[in-house]
Amino acid sequence: MQVDGLWLRRHGTTMLFVLLWSGGALAAKWGLTHASAFAFLVIRLGVALAALTLLAITRRRWWPARGTRWRVAGTGVLLIGGYQAAYLLALANGITPGALATVLGVQPILTLVALERSHSAQRLVGLALALGGLALVVAQSLMSARLSAAGSIWALTALACMTLGTIAQKGSRQTPLDVLPLQYAVGLALAVLVAPTQPWHVDNSAGFWLPLLYMGVVISVGATLLLYRMIAAGNLVTVTSLFYLVPVVTALLDWGIFGHQPTLLAVGGTAAILLGLRLALR
Repeated sequence: MQVDGLWLRRHGTTMLFVLLWSGGALAAKWGLTHASAFAFLVIRLGVALAALTLLAITRRRWWPARGTRWRVAGTGVLLIGGYQAAYLLALANGITPGALATVLGVQPILTLVALERSHSAQRLVGLALALGGLALVVAQSLMSARLSAAGSIWALTALACMTLGTIAQKGSRQTPLDVLPLQYAVGLALAVLVAPTQPWHVDNSAGFWLPLLYMGVVISVGATLLLYRMIAAGNLVTVTSLFYLVPVVTALLDWGIFGHQPTLLAVGGTAAILLGLRLALR
């Protein structure tokens, strides 16, 4: 029992984060059938900021430490506003979700090259194998991908924002609740600036509000707090590599909830991801 408790303390946060984040893909897909992308994003960020404001009231702490606020705001521009806006604009310009997931799967490799002066061949091979497995999991979406110039630029912008944002967040010595309210305020402001250039409609049904609340509270607050905690406590390459597991768990949830059985390619891709992560994170 003691060993089980130790294992749970070490890996419970990781397992919970991957499970919550994977459910976000299904919630977003559901919500976007009832609202335009940027309407969903702006209202989601507003809900998240409201929840974080309530937490700030209970903690009686509103701002990051003096001398860090510009850096915190800049990280918010990258991680909250820039990444999410670029992600949606890439999809709006023809990039399929699978193609975009594969582009973003390069992030752990970029992080490894940027941060670690010496890296073993085994780790590079493991990350490359996991990236190949990711491509197999989303193979159907990749086959239908339209790589327009604008979509490709926005996909690379999302990759850059996520990579630079996580590196910047790793340098923070403050608790996540100290920085997230300002970051979400900045991210919401950026989304509001872009929103007038995008389609806007909401049907105000349960099919909109239920996934919105999941994305705005569970993902934007709960899962993001877990992510920031892992970034602060762990190796950044290890943390970002967890995103390779998200499409796998999403496919399992899709199978269990909606009955969409994974393809043989997806099963093979899952095996490659697990083997690659075992090599990379050993």
